[in-house]
Amino acid sequence: MKLLNTNASNTKIMKTQKGTEYEIASLSLMPDGILCPSQVIAECKTPCLVSSGRGQMHSVARARQSKSDLWHNDQAQFLAILKKEMAAFIKRCEKRGKLAAFRLNTISDIPWEKYGIPQAFPTALLYDYTKLAARLNRTPENYKLMFSYSAAPAYQNQVKAALKIDAPMTVVFRGGMPQTFLGKVVIDGDKSDLENLYSKNMIVGLKLKGGKAIQSSTSPFIVDNPETACPAISSNTCSEQDLATAGRAYAIAAE
Repeated sequence: MKLLNTNASNTKIMKTQKGTEYEIASLSLMPDGILCPSQVIAECKTPCLVSSGRGQMHSVARARQSKSDLWHNDQAQFLAILKKEMAAFIKRCEKRGKLAAFRLNTISDIPWEKYGIPQAFPTALLYDYTKLAARLNRTPENYKLMFSYSAAPAYQNQVKAALKIDAPMTVVFRGGMPQTFLGKVVIDGDKSDLENLYSKNMIVGLKLKGGKAIQSSTSPFIVDNPETACPAISSNTCSEQDLATAGRAYAIAAE
């Protein structure tokens, strides 16, 4: 079984590595309550980006599920295969005069630092989005994390904890991006994840993407741009909490 995607077929990964010194390999699993433990409290389980893009293909879904099954049934074998493929990818990058980078949680949230993965490859860059605030600023130096925001009420303890840390926080906006959100400057995060990783104490804005169903969804994973959606914006009477829950929908932003 091959675990890693090394041809940058993920749109965001392709855009991120283009014109840089990096080549990026990614891992896409079929998320569940173990592989993505915050999916319920963040209310992103049902409208998950797992079914976006190539994820709509049955062959792709089956491959992702097979990888997840291997993780659950034989974690030692999974990790052995992963390390072997990562080592091979690093060698390939070296031959091409490139630096190796890995995004191992394309649609999952596994704390790879607990399994010694970033520690085993100190010359490589690893990065991921996470909904687990406890992971922030606790990973090895070569493993960078961005916190993924949701306005879901049950998820607010995670958000509050993340706001106390200077790690970048990604927020999906509908209707364009505001200049600030939650008291922090908003930058355009659709350009490059490599740049986003070093945007400390900032909001990494991601544009709402997807079809009609996504655009009209009511999941709190995304916030409507308060500068265009808030009816009280002209009188500056929108509170930060109002802005956080103003318009709810779900977006395929990380892909």
